[in-house]
Amino acid sequence: MSYNIVIMTASNKEETVNIVRTLLEERLIACANIVEHVSSFFWWQGKIEQETETVAIMKSHENLFEKLSKRVTELHSYDTPEILALPIVNGSPGYLDWMKDLLEPVK
Repeated sequence: MSYNIVIMTASNKEETVNIVRTLLEERLIACANIVEHVSSFFWWQGKIEQETETVAIMKSHENLFEKLSKRVTELHSYDTPEILALPIVNGSPGYLDWMKDLLEPVK
């Protein structure tokens, strides 16, 4: 089975928690870590911007990414939210089994 770490930024902790809770309830992620007060630098509308954001590091299955990404986009306040998936190359068998048991049945 192929699992992902999905990274998402949001404007504040409240928005991040709301999105993470929804994804957990819908079994699109097995768990998430939230990191507050991240300094983000990026190009937006032709200039460099700096904002303080919150980052969610979420664990999921690659086959759920399309659904997960669509759901985040629906819930998110940004026009173009950051939703990036990185493959999990390896993990402890017990942790990966735990994820498998929690996620929406993957086809």
